[in-house]
Amino acid sequence: MVKLVLMHKQDSIYEDELDVSYDFPRSYLKAMKEGVGDWIVYYEPVKAGPRGYFAVAKIMDVFPKPDADGRYLALIEPGSYLPFDRDVPRLLDGRPLEAALTSASGGPLSGGAVQLAVRRLPEDDFARIVNRGLPQDLEHIEATRYDTHLEGLQDETLVFQRPVVERLTRRKYRDVAFTRKVREAYGYRCAASGLQLRNGGGRPEVQAAHIRPVERDGSDSVRNGLALSGTLHWMFDRGLISVAEDNETILVSRNKVPRDVIDRLIRPSGKLLKPADPHHHPHPENLRWHRENVFGQVVTDGFSPWE
Repeated sequence: MVKLVLMHKQDSIYEDELDVSYDFPRSYLKAMKEGVGDWIVYYEPVKAGPRGYFAVAKIMDVFPKPDADGRYLALIEPGSYLPFDRDVPRLLDGRPLEAALTSASGGPLSGGAVQLAVRRLPEDDFARIVNRGLPQDLEHIEATRYDTHLEGLQDETLVFQRPVVERLTRRKYRDVAFTRKVREAYGYRCAASGLQLRNGGGRPEVQAAHIRPVERDGSDSVRNGLALSGTLHWMFDRGLISVAEDNETILVSRNKVPRDVIDRLIRPSGKLLKPADPHHHPHPENLRWHRENVFGQVVTDGFSPWE
């Protein structure tokens, strides 16, 4: 096994679904097969955008792409994809973060390996990139973001310097990373009510909901998330609300939710508020899954927040 850097361009001819599969030509097949079972880092090249290194995932399998001669798909292990909390620049103090892209003088190389869409990544380089994109103390950063009186306390994440891979597989850490990215993408507004509520300390009240739950092969991609208030999150998880086939009309289980509750909680337009960046919009396939597998089908626990 070997770790890899995979180049991704938003408008490429290659049809990547970064939390599901990576589309690549035959020339990279050998390296991609070596990467099966190991972690990869996604990278956006200079001409495609400003992000640099922006996410991690794990390759589960590689196979020929149906009806596309000379093309292959790398299947991403469900639940492994995780966007970086902050994008990692290509250069740090003028030096590349990948040893293979560094010249004898310490500066960046040009041409050659730089242009490869698939690059082998040494363990040290992988750790260096991930530690910058997903800091060791991310849970502590979030916990003290609004409660400044906690800043002097030593959180578990500060006491124990966890290995990179252990951190990437820990659910508590991933939930914090997912929540931060989803709430940021929606501008800390509830996608269903449109409200941006904060408590007395300035902490946003909006939560991050997985559209397709992780335990049912959902990912931690922002495109599998919705920013929702606590009550609407509860309703979404229990199938009382969902999103229609047009990917914006909010569906309500009207035989279970009182009309006055709908009027108070849902935007007057009845349309979903979406992130400013279209690349963060909910994926239609995730919304379809929720509509077909959760909406109107989940038995509630007998508790209704409006009663």
